[in-house]
Amino acid sequence: MEQYTITGMSCAACQTRVEKAVSKVPGVISCSVSLLTNSMGVEGTASSSEIIEAVQAAGYGASVKGVEKADGSGNGTLYDESALEDHETPVLKKRLISSIGFLLVLMYFSMGHMMWNWPLPTFFNGNHVAMGLLQFLLTVIIMVINQKFFISGFKGLLHGSPNMDTLVALGSSASFAWSTYALFMMTDAQVKGNADAVMSYMHEFYFESAAMILTLITVGKMLEARSKGRTTDALKGLMKLAPKTAVIEKDGVETTVPIAQVKKGDIFVVRPGENIPVDGIVLEGNSAVNESALTGESIPVDKAAGDPVSAATLNQSGFIRCEASRVGEDTTLSQIIKMVSDAAATKAPIAKIADKVSGVFVPAVITIAIITTIGWLLAGETMAFALARGISVLVISCPCALGLATPVAIMVGNGMGAKNGILFKTAVSLEETGKVEIVALDKTGTITSGEPRVTDLVPAEGVSESELLSMAYALEKKSEHPLAKAVLLKGEEMGLSAADVTDFAALPGNGLSAKLNGNTIYGGNMKFVGTHVAVPEDMKKKSEALAESGKTPLFFAENEKLVGIIAVADMIKEDSPQAIRELQNMGIHVVMLTGDNERTAKAVGKEAGVDEVIAGVLPDGKESVIRKLKEKGKVAMVGDGINDAPALTRADMGIAIGAGTDVAIDAADVVLMKSRLSDVPAAIRLSRATLTNIHENLFWAFFYNVIGIPLAMGLWIPVFGWKLNPMFGAAAMSLSSFCVVSNALRLNFFDIRRSDRDKKIKTKIHNNKEKESNMMEKTLKVEGMMCPHCEATVKKALEAIDGVSVAEADHVKGTATVTLTKDVPTEVLKKAIEDKDYKVIG
Repeated sequence: MEQYTITGMSCAACQTRVEKAVSKVPGVISCSVSLLTNSMGVEGTASSSEIIEAVQAAGYGASVKGVEKADGSGNGTLYDESALEDHETPVLKKRLISSIGFLLVLMYFSMGHMMWNWPLPTFFNGNHVAMGLLQFLLTVIIMVINQKFFISGFKGLLHGSPNMDTLVALGSSASFAWSTYALFMMTDAQVKGNADAVMSYMHEFYFESAAMILTLITVGKMLEARSKGRTTDALKGLMKLAPKTAVIEKDGVETTVPIAQVKKGDIFVVRPGENIPVDGIVLEGNSAVNESALTGESIPVDKAAGDPVSAATLNQSGFIRCEASRVGEDTTLSQIIKMVSDAAATKAPIAKIADKVSGVFVPAVITIAIITTIGWLLAGETMAFALARGISVLVISCPCALGLATPVAIMVGNGMGAKNGILFKTAVSLEETGKVEIVALDKTGTITSGEPRVTDLVPAEGVSESELLSMAYALEKKSEHPLAKAVLLKGEEMGLSAADVTDFAALPGNGLSAKLNGNTIYGGNMKFVGTHVAVPEDMKKKSEALAESGKTPLFFAENEKLVGIIAVADMIKEDSPQAIRELQNMGIHVVMLTGDNERTAKAVGKEAGVDEVIAGVLPDGKESVIRKLKEKGKVAMVGDGINDAPALTRADMGIAIGAGTDVAIDAADVVLMKSRLSDVPAAIRLSRATLTNIHENLFWAFFYNVIGIPLAMGLWIPVFGWKLNPMFGAAAMSLSSFCVVSNALRLNFFDIRRSDRDKKIKTKIHNNKEKESNMMEKTLKVEGMMCPHCEATVKKALEAIDGVSVAEADHVKGTATVTLTKDVPTEVLKKAIEDKDYKVIG
């Protein structure tokens, strides 16, 4: 996505016009303009010059958002922070102060003297023409100070794209023009000596209204600008984190260079108290690094040789020497900034409602104002009365509130997510995440830590735990199997030293053998070890109990005697069960996907507390599982590996665990930087809160205009006598956008971790559950299944049969269980299995 900075926009109508103009350029696939950040994101093959030309032809300015070049030109930073700085508020503040100064004088002479008989200089006593001329001059000064409204408004009108400034300019101009006409007529009456007519025309002056409208709208604009500036605080904060320089080491000499000059492979050093400049790998040294800037986690992370470090994190203790692995726009910080920035430049689906209204809003209001004025004239009212009603319609109508309702909430919600290590890539992902009905969780690395650990030591009779572990430690020391790492880690924790073994061999059938002190030792599964030694029945039962609880039993023997069993398991993350409970309390159906056999999977699933376990899923089968789940409701897939990428893409919402692979992160819609499952319900909670805030904003924006415009038209005068002064209409308009932005800022106080207020939604999956309670089950005994691959083959064959809702196969038990939505003959099930070269024996 190419991003541009847009200038000259004043309201949602401007935003819509720019989008339409750019969308017509050949080669543009999509275009999204943000009134909030004055930015535009464009996808397609159209050149930058064509796009800028289209924007300029529409009456606005455009420039490509630039980044620092590798040659170090510029100020050495990678990001244009000035694009997000609040340049509007200081200018508006000066305009407002100047306007108020002249307006106070104007109000003293008009309303102060006329309504409350405040004293005037002797020269003005009875000199109504002089008072009219003074009001005229003061109004002209205020109009010149606020000339931007007139330039932008009439320019938009000439281009056929009237905007909010057009409404303000027309309202103020109409008041000024009528008052000027009254002033000239007053001079004529004065010349003719008609004192009554002079006094009559004095009451026709609306100079103070023309000036007040401009001043009050400027107040609203300034409040809105200040509030809008706060919505981008999170993004500005991220940009400020970006280090400006790095200390590069070359030929033993340390040199400080601008960050943009750091290249991949450069060696850089970081001392205590300094920020790490780019992503890298520690070559030497030890330190504790505070990574809260990226992940929100306040506890420092220990770093040693071989560990990765990220740009903008703080080195708190030791001196470290690192090699740059990702620089410039490839660093983790840069990717986060890009995600947050892209999300601000995209549009949520709900914004389309406001966009459609904004596209026709201003022309419709101008039309209503003209009809109102003519209508009151035809009803016999004076020109002054009719004009006041028309001007009120112009100045109370506010397209900005509609245009800001969605983007301000999206920006604040996205910033809140970034502060807590939850990155929504687009506005669509922020809106849609809260609508998920099913969450599918990959087991390894998502629910579990992905690193096997020793859970149980079961020594044989006459053997101590330390003897069992010492022998296993010596044998597994030379193994590269993932389960061996768990044994080694346990040995290191116990402070053991590995004895030397000889004749080491990794044998077929998942086993190891070696010589230790002249004795032959074995390690592996029961089938392998059982071929060398006799396994007592009590140890077999203990092994089965361990397997039933989702653990992998490893048997160890010496010569012809069993030494014991060491159980290894991929441990469930500490926060996983709580996170799953929170999802369920939200009304979300939680599914666990795994390639493990059904027995292990169900044990892990039971401990984690998921609603459904789908086991025996091959890496390439996750995508098809997600496809089936989507038939039941909106699905979010949570994963961390390369094999999860197709499923993440297929799901309605892909959520990647941040510690996972780059492929998974690229395929996802949401990235969890902390790699905690508890961030999944937090992301959904934040999405729901943001969507609620958008609904509130849209409601008040629509409600304000629906109530305000009829009141301004004077429709309630015949019924209740309600009449709106144009000045009060301008005040209401100036505050409407400010209120919408302020409401969005409330999201900054939303606690995304608080689960006691979660609302349980009734989804399609609940209805499906009720239907499934009436389903039938059949279990078949199957011979020939040897591994998880066999389980997956049988499962796939059975689920292809019409009437089979779900099938589960277990090669350990030798069974296949099917859940049926209707009666399916056993012979049909049997044939499907035997066609895959397995045998049904009962």
